[in-house]
Amino acid sequence: MHKVSVDTLVVEWGDDVKAVSEDEAMVLVNHQATGDVCTLMMCLQDKGTVVRQMMWLMDHIFKYTNFGIVSLIHGDFFIRQGRTHRDQQLVLLKDHLEKYYRSRNRKWIVLFPEGGFLRKRRETSQAFAKKNNLPFLKHVTLPRLGATQVILKTLVAPQENGTPAGGDAVIKESKAKGLQWVIDTTIAYPKGEPIDIQTWILGYRQPTVTHVHYRIFPVKDVPAEPEALTNWLYQRFIEKEDLLTHFYETGAFPPPKGQTKAISREMTLSNLWLVGIQSLAFLSGGMWYCIFQYLYHCLF
Repeated sequence: MHKVSVDTLVVEWGDDVKAVSEDEAMVLVNHQATGDVCTLMMCLQDKGTVVRQMMWLMDHIFKYTNFGIVSLIHGDFFIRQGRTHRDQQLVLLKDHLEKYYRSRNRKWIVLFPEGGFLRKRRETSQAFAKKNNLPFLKHVTLPRLGATQVILKTLVAPQENGTPAGGDAVIKESKAKGLQWVIDTTIAYPKGEPIDIQTWILGYRQPTVTHVHYRIFPVKDVPAEPEALTNWLYQRFIEKEDLLTHFYETGAFPPPKGQTKAISREMTLSNLWLVGIQSLAFLSGGMWYCIFQYLYHCLF
């Protein structure tokens, strides 16, 4: 049985992403609730400068939260879901990446390829899987290709015969300009009960430990052709299904292939830091309340 100390908020498993914290990477994450964003934000606090040099792709609903204005200033991208918006959103995403990713010295980009929360997309995803003879998934949904493909096309350095364009002389320069890694990230909550953003802010649930599993892939091993990339993404989420099934049955993630024991790392943060962040959340919430109250009185 895996045990953690009482002050641990997150337990990390799999590859150590600190090793690539100074490189450019795309982070693929399963999506269960609004609290997933908070979990990742906390996980990245001890990963060097990543937390200051990353870009988020998140649902447009976050734009209207108390940290929405901060994310807008930070240069994050709010994506609108739905078939009617899909093509337009991908064009806007490409333009946004070209305009802000390099100019703001971003290194990591985080996205949720499922395109929505598990509880909202599971039934549709399972129906699609049945129709197309794909695996039946319960803990994740089949990912969508669009945003992942746009990011890879826009941010991966141009290649010629498997090496950066221009030969060995510019390898270092190309590395500095293109994505080098894909970090497959799986978030697991005890008993499969995700934490929403309201719980993070108000703390009305009992303290719990969130588990996060990482697997790092060199971007050169990720196919670029749409059909192959779709199959590659599907395989990642099939693996997530297996990881989560094992976790919900045992309370721990399985060891990597060829190993007999899974290694976990407890992540702890300063209580002072946590109090400071919580205070800022309450202050920003109060600020928005005052603004809306003022506007309401002005209008009505």
